[in-house]
Amino acid sequence: MTLIALDDVSVRFGDVRALDGVTMNVERGDFIALLGPNGSGKTTLLRTLHGILKHSGKRRVGAGFGRQAMVFQRPFVIHLSVRNSMRLALWLADVPRAQWDERVAQALRRVDLQGVEQRPSRALSGGQQQRLALARAWAVKPQLLFLDEPTASLDPTAKHEVEEVLASFAAEGMTLVMSTHNLGQAKRLASRVIYLEGGAIHADLPKPEFFNGRLQGPAQRFLKGEML
Repeated sequence: MTLIALDDVSVRFGDVRALDGVTMNVERGDFIALLGPNGSGKTTLLRTLHGILKHSGKRRVGAGFGRQAMVFQRPFVIHLSVRNSMRLALWLADVPRAQWDERVAQALRRVDLQGVEQRPSRALSGGQQQRLALARAWAVKPQLLFLDEPTASLDPTAKHEVEEVLASFAAEGMTLVMSTHNLGQAKRLASRVIYLEGGAIHADLPKPEFFNGRLQGPAQRFLKGEML
């Protein structure tokens, strides 16, 4: 089932073409890793898929598609307790108030943050803040979750914890689209890999085919470390 389809989509920021004629689908059950050098268009593609950027071309949403959410590279952390930060997300998502306490408890257990409900959100470590952002997203029960380099700047332990959470989301049937610079992370988590450069898609393959050495052109050079 196609959740979102882009057809010849381009995005411009002034004179800069950040996306250039992108055509792609997000299918239910995908875990897509977006790879590419800095400035390749990964974040722009995520935001366009999420529907928050003006673009040319067509963006279509599949019949029966439900809620979507996005976790940004720097999680949005406000001057509230962890519990109230979660409750705010549920309020914004129009979740009935009677469900808030149960959803908060479930979501915090889901990312192993139980016991910190009363702590200020900004007092959490970087890894904990990222897991809080994932908990907020999970609590609103999205069918599709977008992630912009969710483990950037985290230490190895925190990175592993976040990856475990994402893998469990995928195992539960959530569809995920994630930008990353980490090839190992793409290999560990993704089912499908898209390579972007200059705002265009140069490869869109199942993970085994992407990493089996049969790539050509810019994607092959990127994997060989010949393009920074």
